[in-house]
Amino acid sequence: MDPLLVARLQFATTTSIHFLFVLVTLGLITLLVGLQTAWTITRKPVYQRLTRFWGSLYLINYALGIATGILMEFQFGLNWSGLSRYVGNVFGAPLAMETLVAFFLESTLLGMWIFGWHRLRPVAHLALLYGVALTAYASAFWVLVANAWLQHPVGYELRDGVAHLTDFSALLVNPTFGMAFAHVVSAAVTTGGMLMAAVSAWHLIRRTRDHLLFRTSLRLGLVTAAVGIVCVIGFGFAQFGAIGQAQPTKFDTSTPGATAQIADWTARFGPGDYTPPVLANVGLGFMILIGMALFLGVLLLPLLYRDWIIRLRVPLYLVLFALPLPFVAATLGWVAREVGRQPWAVYGLLRVADAVTPTSPGVLLTSLIGFLLLLGTLAVTNWVLIARHAGRGADNPALGRPPEPPDHRPAGRPEPLVVG
Repeated sequence: MDPLLVARLQFATTTSIHFLFVLVTLGLITLLVGLQTAWTITRKPVYQRLTRFWGSLYLINYALGIATGILMEFQFGLNWSGLSRYVGNVFGAPLAMETLVAFFLESTLLGMWIFGWHRLRPVAHLALLYGVALTAYASAFWVLVANAWLQHPVGYELRDGVAHLTDFSALLVNPTFGMAFAHVVSAAVTTGGMLMAAVSAWHLIRRTRDHLLFRTSLRLGLVTAAVGIVCVIGFGFAQFGAIGQAQPTKFDTSTPGATAQIADWTARFGPGDYTPPVLANVGLGFMILIGMALFLGVLLLPLLYRDWIIRLRVPLYLVLFALPLPFVAATLGWVAREVGRQPWAVYGLLRVADAVTPTSPGVLLTSLIGFLLLLGTLAVTNWVLIARHAGRGADNPALGRPPEPPDHRPAGRPEPLVVG
């Protein structure tokens, strides 16, 4: 078995599974900020209950998502020592910022938010949630900064065969970064809105007693998903120009720019296959198709008038069955972005074959199986817990539950006996 293929499969599975957790985390934290802000301003109980309910689902996904992130970083260091050695001086800066933001600041603020219910003033408690949201977005920001450098290396110089960062600001204005970040964030918002709408649709189909509660979250979820998918499509197509210039071989190797680029690589690195796999364009094509299908969901918004979407019931089933689509589309988009720069780990600088750790196929296959089992267990556990807690409804979830009054009875006194 080809060890390079196994290493690629391991990288693809770990990053794609972790990415699904990231989508839910970014999407739900955005909606939670809106819900708790509405509760803080209006003091309406419906917004408090929705904040507690969706906050519980967010915490499940966040906790297990951290575990998948740790596994992803572990396999990154295990299998890609060549990449770390070559670009560590550049790649390490944004990833260090992401680690400080995500694993320290974000987790600290989230912990304070969890235990701050009924202990902090409403505005202070809300400020903590805003801090969690900002650090979550900052985490995604720095990850995309690092990834954009792999797509189009800028602001560096090579010394002794190692890349060194010379201009940090160049990372922030990388042409493959800005629109990609907005595209990913919009995809996460779309996913969060679809998740909220689908869970609400499920409860409305079952005619649970919390009709008003899930009617509100259905509306919020659908509007959020509609805004998100419009932004996804806009920022997605806006990337084509910059990517076509920075990576001329990604979409079509027959263009003059791509031909010249391949000729330059052949002269520098020797003859080879510099054509990206067909999988990249396949993933891109299906991602666009799913995006357009989700865009049709905007047609459901007029049915919110007079609750026709609930009365007709069929649209509720459509929303429910459409839940997997944003996850599939996001994964296909990741495939198009990452596979499209093959055979390069760093576009035009370092080939994937030179970035992988020299390890025997048996060791790599064993680690691949181990990672698949661990990540599969985490993913299944996450969705089982989310489905279980979502199915229970919003009846007094543990998050934000008021503290029980202290028991002032003297110790040892028996309970009074009531007869009759």
